[in-house]
Amino acid sequence: MSEPVRIRPRATLALAIAAAISVVAFGWPLLVSSDAALAQGATAPWTFALLLPLVLAVVLAEISDRGLDAKAVAMLGVLSALGAAIRPLGAGTAGIETVFFLLVLGGRVFGPGFGFVLGNTMLFASALLTGGVGPWLPYQMLGAAWVALGAGLLPPLRGKAELALLAAYSAVASLVYGLLLNLSFWPFALSAGSTSLSFQPGAPILDNLVRVVAFSLATSLGWDVGRAVTTTILVLVTGPVLLRTLRRAARRASFGDPAFSGAAAPPPPPARPTPPA
Repeated sequence: MSEPVRIRPRATLALAIAAAISVVAFGWPLLVSSDAALAQGATAPWTFALLLPLVLAVVLAEISDRGLDAKAVAMLGVLSALGAAIRPLGAGTAGIETVFFLLVLGGRVFGPGFGFVLGNTMLFASALLTGGVGPWLPYQMLGAAWVALGAGLLPPLRGKAELALLAAYSAVASLVYGLLLNLSFWPFALSAGSTSLSFQPGAPILDNLVRVVAFSLATSLGWDVGRAVTTTILVLVTGPVLLRTLRRAARRASFGDPAFSGAAAPPPPPARPTPPA
């Protein structure tokens, strides 16, 4: 089965650059020195909130260049609309998250390239629907994109082993996603150095990492665990049906097949003249 979005060499390079920028965007509190401008004010979230959409636009353009046909766009639209429709059923309620299982299953079936695009479009569509647009949205989109991309890179298993793998991945990815989002705003949630949980500019990486983990445990553990539990349960419950359904849809769509992608078929060979009797 062909993947609807193939990651070509240029797209791989764009993803590598995006990964490096992601490390900076999320992890700058662990890397910045005490006298850096980022550590002196509250401009960092806005700086990266403006930068990340540009990075995402470049990566999405590279991934979809000659790799995203009408069928892939239709599948992307269906899954994004479905995720946007069901997210309000649980988002913000005791950590219940009803959209991450679609990211995991979609990335698993359609591959890492499609998963990266899906994570961005689904979170963006749901934010428009729920009014959740703000400087945090690019971080949410990028985090969700890496969750879905990671699902597409998991080892090729089938049956119960695949479900167990996806469930374990869902739990870990949900917790890491929550930690990364906390890391993006933690330096400004508490006054620097005011408590044992506060960001300490220029402190050793391990010291600030312990602080942000303690901050996450004290403030958002319930939401992060709720997301992990909800996603894991939904993957286990809906996985057998949705995996078969999505794979059947992918086979019928024949991604990458010129006969179904609108590409012009080669002309038939000229008929040989019939020799005279």
